[in-house]
Amino acid sequence: MPDRIVTATAVDGSFSVVAGITTELVADMQRRLELAPTASAAVGRLLTGAALLGASLKGKEKLTLQIAGDGPLRGIVADVQLNTPDEIGARGYARRPDVDVPLNERGKFDVGGAVGKGFLQVTRSFEVGQPYVGIVELQTGEIGDDIASYLMTSEQIPSVVALGVLANPQGIKASGGVIAQVLPGADEATIRTLEERARAMPPVTTQIDAGATLEDLVTAIAGPLEVRYTRDYALVFTCTCSRERVERALLGLGRDELEKMLREQERTEAVCEFCKTAYVLSHDEVLALIERLEARS
Repeated sequence: MPDRIVTATAVDGSFSVVAGITTELVADMQRRLELAPTASAAVGRLLTGAALLGASLKGKEKLTLQIAGDGPLRGIVADVQLNTPDEIGARGYARRPDVDVPLNERGKFDVGGAVGKGFLQVTRSFEVGQPYVGIVELQTGEIGDDIASYLMTSEQIPSVVALGVLANPQGIKASGGVIAQVLPGADEATIRTLEERARAMPPVTTQIDAGATLEDLVTAIAGPLEVRYTRDYALVFTCTCSRERVERALLGLGRDELEKMLREQERTEAVCEFCKTAYVLSHDEVLALIERLEARS
């Protein structure tokens, strides 16, 4: 089943829900980046959370979630953008993709242990103007709790965030998530119902692995509260790397560094951290970059 994201709002306007199935995307990232099991769970959760938040993007806005921690993973990143009005593009990576740690006491991936203590940074880039950056201290490193903390601290939106990645030795079995947000004016009964449903709800990946649809996930959190569906997105892997971007990055290193490359190696190779595409520049091509710098000065 292709990955999708849906958004819904309570008929009375008291809360909103966004739900996503991200199994194919996370499986693709695991294969592409050769992620170890714990690293797969961490990247998958952050990528899923970013994709769910990406359902609020407009036009050419972009959203980046970055976690920097003192655990063995060191850091993970997820980017999302709107490819079209009905399609979200996403990508992610781990600074140390080979990290794997023992399961926690509940027999689950110990993502918090792999992430450690640190910070979550959320950057929303607009077509015009400066980006908005919000930073919060990690609560548990389990990703879902940390995104909920960001939404409460930076955007003052009480939220339930449930993210999960289910894997076996053959790969990713299920991945997805749900974010429910209480909106201004919600009464105590509605808030209590959402809280009770969130506590009683089976893990998202258990539901997906059993065949749950996105609509089933929304119902699992909303229960008897009536909702109307507002948007439906396809979700696909999208990388924005290009040879032109690589050349701009190399130009940014300056003449001295480029000349050092010429002296030390016959060719220069840059590998995209998100998709692992390798861009190779010959000796003459690096020399041409130096000449471009000279022409600017």
